[in-house]
Amino acid sequence: MNEVVAKNPTMEGSSNWKQWLGIAFLVYLLLVAVGMIGSGFKLAAGPQAKDLFEFASNPITALVIGVLATALIQSSSTVTSIIVGLVAGGMPVEIAIPMVMGANIGTTVTNTIVSLGMMKQGEDFRRAFAAATIHDFFNVLSVVIFLPLEVAFGFLEKMGAYLANLMVGGESVSVKGFNFIKPLVKPPVEFLKDSFGSIGFTDMISGVVLSILGITLIFFVITAIGKILKVVMVGKAKDILHKAVGRGPISGITSGTLITVLVQSSSTTTSLIVPLAGSGVFTLRQVYPFTLGANIGTTITALLAATAITGGNAVFALQIALIHFLYNLIGVIFIYGIPFLREIPIYAAETLAGLAQKNKLYVAGYMLLLFVIIPLLLIGISELLF
Repeated sequence: MNEVVAKNPTMEGSSNWKQWLGIAFLVYLLLVAVGMIGSGFKLAAGPQAKDLFEFASNPITALVIGVLATALIQSSSTVTSIIVGLVAGGMPVEIAIPMVMGANIGTTVTNTIVSLGMMKQGEDFRRAFAAATIHDFFNVLSVVIFLPLEVAFGFLEKMGAYLANLMVGGESVSVKGFNFIKPLVKPPVEFLKDSFGSIGFTDMISGVVLSILGITLIFFVITAIGKILKVVMVGKAKDILHKAVGRGPISGITSGTLITVLVQSSSTTTSLIVPLAGSGVFTLRQVYPFTLGANIGTTITALLAATAITGGNAVFALQIALIHFLYNLIGVIFIYGIPFLREIPIYAAETLAGLAQKNKLYVAGYMLLLFVIIPLLLIGISELLF
């Protein structure tokens, strides 16, 4: 009996090593899956993806286009970088501002898809869905507060213009040098795209198939990673993660910001934290500031892209990139800094997650409401107002 006990620590250590290796591989697959969805949507949309932005004629329509474009492309970094380019090409900054606000909302659909991987797991699903949708509710609340203020006073436009005029003229910086995730994820995604093309699929069909495979892979990965995390997230491993995310709001926001700067995708960052929340590793209140940090970190791509633009409109390109950063930073400080406002996303996410746990139709209804019904209603209202 004693011999068995003596062997257990070694056996446990070997088992933990294999489990952590498995988690690392599953995390990589999750990154690939998110990349597959984004690449698939862009491939299916083709050159028309950029044309989507040209329909913006007023702030409300611009907001809706920002939401829908990012929900389709699944990268607020990509969308805001496109917006930077459009502003450099002459699109008015006042139209671009609601677009970047909408991009914050659209990018959160990935979190919801990730949480659905735990749909059959009861309490785990409730926690994961709450962790996914708290990002939605925060970004919606931020738009509700700041878009009317921006339309009325143009405070973000003025702040962005002031800072851009101070900073314009510096050396350009390439975003590619900072991204270590893309080289790891790109090969399998490109291999699949080339394989579909070689068997005769059109770009649209290839894009649709790639997106469906990505969504399917997310379901598989989240189910697998959730089971392993419950076993390994004990002792020191749990303490290490809590030092980064669970120590407090400032630590959580900082961690979310830094990780998103490194991976350059708030969708990826927040998607990685959702299964941890679902598995009970982190509470909703610990995940909350981490997702806010992701909002701030995702602005780095557009900022770096803007510094590479030269010519007469370079200052405007930098202006909209700075506005995206300021909007997200001020939103975090203002909403999270005021206790009453801070609690609204938490209450909304917990309430919706509780309903969704009892009846999955609430999930479909929520997705339709946020990404279809409300955008259509807003477009109708904009036709009456403008």
